[in-house]
Amino acid sequence: MRVTLVPNLRRPGVGRLPEPDGRRASLPEHGRLCPVVEDANRTNFLVFPPLELREVIQIRYREEGLHQITMLRDLGGGRPPTVLFAAEIRAAAGAPGSELREIRYADSESGLDEATALDLLDACTINVNAPAGGIGIRGAFDFVTEDGWDTVYTGVMNETTRPQIPILTARIETDWYTQNTEFRYAMQPGDILVVSGGAPIGQVFFIPRETINLTPASEEDMQAFVARQEQYWTERATKERTTPYGALIAHHYRDEQRDHRRGK
Repeated sequence: MRVTLVPNLRRPGVGRLPEPDGRRASLPEHGRLCPVVEDANRTNFLVFPPLELREVIQIRYREEGLHQITMLRDLGGGRPPTVLFAAEIRAAAGAPGSELREIRYADSESGLDEATALDLLDACTINVNAPAGGIGIRGAFDFVTEDGWDTVYTGVMNETTRPQIPILTARIETDWYTQNTEFRYAMQPGDILVVSGGAPIGQVFFIPRETINLTPASEEDMQAFVARQEQYWTERATKERTTPYGALIAHHYRDEQRDHRRGK
């Protein structure tokens, strides 16, 4: 299945390409070396924001529908980061989902004025306070799928680092609907969200629109299930080894997976 990548038209050419990655450095060793967890981690693609690698956006959610947003550039070499702009986005009264955007500061030495800062803010954020406290973070690329395929937008799978801000999951028919990539974070007062050019903001995977019929298992089905399970664990026990950190692992699942994919 082919997916077409469309760059963020508000800031084209900025941001990392989507990529699969089965590693999660924050997971305990059992999680990092568990093949079924690794396969979930690399389900299709991690998505990154339209930021340069040294650019960072900090978002703080206050009471009464106020988001305070600061964009910085890391200069490296132990130097303090440069503040590119500071902005506030506030929920507008009388119209749910409406917002007021105001630039509080723009760094003229970086070539920014209020209009440019607003353009940058728009390139990176959308749908603020819909629902209350929510803020959408745009991706560096949008997706167009083949006929009959949908795109699911969700949080980064198996990311266990705390604190976590919930992300809404959406499924969109991107074969006909031109969806701008967005991950909607549901913030609470006091939450701080950091978005950087080198870190993923969410994950997408692609699924076909097919009807799934659930069928009760027959007695033969259940017996076959138990037999396959017993065979797997008996064979796996012959391949187990202990890692230097005490985790017990075996590569039997990967061996079986490879054989099945080769049609053995």
